[in-house]
Amino acid sequence: MNAPALRRDNGAVQGESILSLEGVTRRFGDVAAVDDVDLAVRRGELFSLLGESGCGKTTLLRMIAGFEIPDSGRVMIDGRDMARVPPYERPVNMVFQSYALFPHMRVAENVAYGLRQEGMSRSERDDRVNEVLSLVGLSDLANRKPDQLSGGQRQRVALARGLAKRPKILLLDEPLGALDRKLRERTQFELVNLQERIGTTFILVTHDQEEAMTMSDRIAVMGAGRILQIGTPREVYEYPNSRFVADFIGAANLLEGEVIGVEAGTAWIRLTATGTLIAAMSDARVARGDRVTVMVRPEKIQTSREPRSGRPESGQNELSGAVIDIAYLGDMSVYHVEVADGFRVQVAMANRHLTDEPPITWDDTIYLAWHPGDGRVLSA
Repeated sequence: MNAPALRRDNGAVQGESILSLEGVTRRFGDVAAVDDVDLAVRRGELFSLLGESGCGKTTLLRMIAGFEIPDSGRVMIDGRDMARVPPYERPVNMVFQSYALFPHMRVAENVAYGLRQEGMSRSERDDRVNEVLSLVGLSDLANRKPDQLSGGQRQRVALARGLAKRPKILLLDEPLGALDRKLRERTQFELVNLQERIGTTFILVTHDQEEAMTMSDRIAVMGAGRILQIGTPREVYEYPNSRFVADFIGAANLLEGEVIGVEAGTAWIRLTATGTLIAAMSDARVARGDRVTVMVRPEKIQTSREPRSGRPESGQNELSGAVIDIAYLGDMSVYHVEVADGFRVQVAMANRHLTDEPPITWDDTIYLAWHPGDGRVLSA
């Protein structure tokens, strides 16, 4: 995965919280699907819950919606405790992965369904439906039925239905999972632009890292029912707080070793696999003799056919090895380099020029270098 795209600055997300979870736990038998979670989501934010299947993210979303009741803890929406508030009275709405459209109803009727259930007058209902269909670009398709729409159009109908009741929070449970890759990528940006225009708080559940990185103001990475890290896409990618997060978000080289010394935020580590001494930035509290992992992203590593020792840039870390695997991805090439028996380092290089010669190929010996500031010490 490439380094993440960044959303435009959204001043609305810097203010007060609209959702607060306080010590929320939900058990199914002996298993804690959600385990003592504290979380605050800001008003107007597009916030993602990201994690593997079974990590608790959908259960957490369902507790916000009111479809699951916490065993302990509080769900506060706009300062109000939702413990005894049924789903249909909460100021939220939910968009499901399956879209759950009524096949016998036209697009406009699907969008109007919840409004009709609330007893809204026909004229007001029609105005609201026209408003949200215009927002999602489906005004011309109001009289079609779901089987006459593409997957992307059905997704936008579900989104329009979710927005029709003007919820304070829109919950999206894997909303793009049924779309093919190109359509999913295009729809991601459409959703982001729509959310920025209307200012409604979106909470997105996804297992897709690129989706979360592309769309979110902030991301909560979940594992085993707990929140492991919360931050902007840049923060969780560049500054993971654990080995798990580093390995889960994008591609990462995880180099294990022993701390030889620490000075002014820089740790010196002797790598276990090669015996090489490297330097890396350390925000963690580490001391001489500690066993640690150093994360280096593949795109941070530079390659050369000659060692850099003795050059002005020789203050960089350096390893060498043989190329054993190559993946050509069009915009970039990924190389797996064996730097020690059974230990490989992954390198990602942009394919900038058609005339780059000679290309790196299998069994070539190459030298890998990166700046100490591009490596992060992970103590967990």
